[in-house]
Amino acid sequence: MSDEFSTQVSDRICSHMNDDHAEAVLLYAQAYAGLTDASAAKMLAIDAEGMNLDAQVQDKAVPVRIKFDHVLENAEDAHHTLVAMLKQVRQKSKE
Repeated sequence: MSDEFSTQVSDRICSHMNDDHAEAVLLYAQAYAGLTDASAAKMLAIDAEGMNLDAQVQDKAVPVRIKFDHVLENAEDAHHTLVAMLKQVRQKSKE
């Protein structure tokens, strides 16, 4: 794991996403992992290539790996990428 995605950086991003953006994490699981019946999701880890989630589907924990469309450079790139992914999901839901 690069310095840009140390365990501390991953933990900070995951805590922020789970505490402040739980709806977004659920949308990632539903849209990017195809778990449309997921009722909740938690971000467990993030690295330069993707994120690991734990999605709740019919009262079962389902591990999820979502790969990014590019290798992230740092935490700022992770922020921009996660925002862009969310915007893409929301845009598709309007179509």
